Amino acid sequence: MEEKSASSVQRHLDLRSLFSDLIRLETELWDLVEARLRRDHDLALSWFEPMQVIGSTPGCRVIDIAEELSITIGGTSKLVDRIQNAGWCERSPHPDDGRSSTIELTRAGQRLLTAARRTFIDEVGIRLGEPLSKSELQRFAATVHKLRAHLHEQRRSA
Repeated sequence: MEEKSASSVQRHLDLRSLFSDLIRLETELWDLVEARLRRDHDLALSWFEPMQVIGSTPGCRVIDIAEELSITIGGTSKLVDRIQNAGWCERSPHPDDGRSSTIELTRAGQRLLTAARRTFIDEVGIRLGEPLSKSELQRFAATVHKLRAHLHEQRRSA
């Protein structure tokens, strides 16, 4: 019985350490990528992310961005307002739903996103691609995807 308890305690310690490492990795990676985007394009990562969704989602709505980025609709709407005020996107009335609007990148927003994507890929490649082999990176990506899918499924069933 004591062995089972010791094993259980060890497992919890490992999970706490894993959780801590994941959170710190996300924070440190965010900070490094953000610094590069700001330096090269004067663009915050928190704006780049919704711009990517807008640029790749025909008929994009605030809810599409919120769901893709796992953030609140209210927070997303405020982000879109700021991006629009900067001149990088515009809203138009939704053709089928008068209560919502569609969001598109402006030409300036498209140019910025195209340039920033190259920088983003380069920086993420440096931070994740260099220290890991291709197979390690593929396994890591598959594991993260599997964990996120599991969490999304749990949220839907709750």
